[in-house]
Amino acid sequence: MPRKPRLPVAPVPFVLWNDLALRTGEMLTSSAQVIAHRTGRMAAAGHSPNARDRREFTRMGLEKVEAAGESLWAMGQQIAQMNTRLAMKAWQDAVAAGTAWMSMAGSRTLPQLMQRQVALAKSVSASAKSAERMSDATARVAKHGLKPIHSRATANAKRLGRR
Repeated sequence: MPRKPRLPVAPVPFVLWNDLALRTGEMLTSSAQVIAHRTGRMAAAGHSPNARDRREFTRMGLEKVEAAGESLWAMGQQIAQMNTRLAMKAWQDAVAAGTAWMSMAGSRTLPQLMQRQVALAKSVSASAKSAERMSDATARVAKHGLKPIHSRATANAKRLGRR
């Protein structure tokens, strides 16, 4: 039976982590713009801010709490989904590696030993792929956690930049 060509897996973690880094950079830039704008407003308002400034300052505090709550919720959902799958896969890989190791140790002939050594190598390779999946999953958790904060920061930068 012909084998299907396998796509390289290595770029996927890089792409996920790179995307996360770019979104984080965009969020930090937007946050700096918002902080500069709001700090200027606070300084200009002095001891008696007008109604518009008070609304903005109130909004500033509420959005941080809302974004943090949404971020925690999103990461919690991702972790809950991820834990079951990854734990099961890690357990399966550990059992397969242990079985392959014990099988290799029980070999009686050189050809049998070589055949079982190949099985062990495949099992160890599967464990490495599981570690890669863990990296992917971690990047996805961070991406989901960043999303509410990123969206608020970039929206505020656009909104406050128009004024």
